[in-house]
This record gives sequence, structure tokens and C-alpha cells, in this order.
Amino acid sequence: MSIRIEASPSSRMAISAVLAMLRPRQWTKNAFVMAPLFFTPPALSLKNVELVAAGIVSFCALASAIYILNDYFDREADRQHPEKRFRPLAAGTISVGLAFVFFGTLLIGGFAIALSISYEFTWIAACYVALNLAYSFGLKHVAILDVLIIALGFTLRVQAGAVLIGIAPSAWIVITTGLLALFLALAKRRDDISRKLGNGHRKSLSGYTLPFLDVAATIMLGALLVAYMIYTTDANVMKELGTDKIYYTTPFVVAGILRYLQIALVENGSGSPTDVVLTDRFLITTIIGWAITFGILIHG
Repeated sequence: MSIRIEASPSSRMAISAVLAMLRPRQWTKNAFVMAPLFFTPPALSLKNVELVAAGIVSFCALASAIYILNDYFDREADRQHPEKRFRPLAAGTISVGLAFVFFGTLLIGGFAIALSISYEFTWIAACYVALNLAYSFGLKHVAILDVLIIALGFTLRVQAGAVLIGIAPSAWIVITTGLLALFLALAKRRDDISRKLGNGHRKSLSGYTLPFLDVAATIMLGALLVAYMIYTTDANVMKELGTDKIYYTTPFVVAGILRYLQIALVENGSGSPTDVVLTDRFLITTIIGWAITFGILIHG
């Protein structure tokens, strides 16, 4: 005789609301912490893999804490958004009190993990949190500065990953990460404008227009492609990676750039960069193809 224990509908709804508040899909952004290890073959070891994994967990906890705080401040504006109105705090499916319990727990837990790794990593994690707090408390309403802060958050992840394995991050990794993050943030703003969400949803939108965002996004992607091509043909890079064939990965980068431009400018579907990257088959194929090719060239 077996006993089946099933969660009640209310319990499942509560768990679903908590997960929605934590935004686990957004944790994929913290994979950038792994970038320095991926691009530095001599640093690959079990110890460094464990350190990077712990660093990613720390950033995931801290990021979710920031998401909760940001949702708290944005809950009124989110109610005007066709999709964000379903977020737990905007929809009222989670109380403010419970949300702050999760906020405090995640913040303390994230920093506890960081401190167990190193003080230098903790310092970078603290800078990441401080930057995002400044963003949540008002800087997100300043056009241009809002997207720059988002890009800086990604470069801090790369810096943190470099600290974990005890190396200085390559200038090329920082530059390409920053340019890619800037493009994604600009594409997100373009989606908000094209959907006519208005300043009530995000005050910084008053500082953007579709022509401006189209030009800015194109410039960022052009700069990204040039930077990547220089990186793949740099003599020091080729010596460090042990191969002069890294440029073989360029077609994947070009294909990915063109596809994302198509999604943003033709399909007007760049609302959530994370969702786009996780669901678009063409992009998934190019990313996997790039990663496999790059990995074989430097680790094979």
C-alpha cells in the first residue's frame, strides 16, 4: 500500500509565486561569472570549477534579492504593463512582508557564500549590489545611464569570475561583455518604445526614440563584432589560448548578431533578452555551435 502526498492547489500557487518573484530564468545572466575560466585553459581545475560554481550561486542569490526590491518599487508601474502586471508583488499574490523576508534571507545568504570564498570576491559582489540598489532607487529613470548600469553589472560578473580563479580579466572579455550587455539593454528599451508602454511604466523612456535606439543598437553590435574579430586575431590572445584558429568562431557571432537584430527590428520581440536567448532555436543553435567550436579549439 503506497501513500501519495500531493501539494494542494494553494500550495502549488504559492510555490509558483515565489519562483516567479525570484526569477530563476534570469540566473542565466550569472553564467558570465564563468567566462574568465572558460577563456583561460591553464586555469581549468576542479578547485576553480568549484569556486566559480559557488560564485555563481552567490550572484544568483544576490540578484534575486535585487529583483525583489526592484519589483517592490516598480509594483505600481508594473500594473500598467501587459506582462509585468502578473509579477507577484504587482498582482498581490505575495505580500510585501513575505517578499522582504525572502529579500533579507537571499541577501544574507549571498554575502555569506561570498565571504566564504574571499574578501576580494565579496567586495565585487558588494559593488554589484550597491550599483543595483542605486539603479532601483532612481538611476533607472535616467536615460542612457540606465543601460550603462545594466552593462556595468555584467562586467562586474566577469571581474568576479576572474578574481575567483586568480587572474586579471582580459580587456577583450570586459569590452565584448560590456558591448553585448549594452546592446541587449538598448533592444529592451526599443521593445518598450515600440509597444507604446509610455513613461508611466519607465520614466527613462522619455529619453529614447526608435530611430535613436536603432542607431545606438547598430553601433553597439558593429563595435562588438569588430572587437571580437580583433580579439580572435590578436597575437597575445592566440599565444595564450594556444591556437591561431579562434577566428573560425566568427561566423557564429555574425549569425547570432544578425538573428538578434532581426528579432529586435523586424519582429519587435526583444522584450526579454533572457527569454529570447532561451527560446529562439536559431540563437540557441548559434550559441551552442560557438561554444563547442571555441571549446574544441582551446581545450581540445
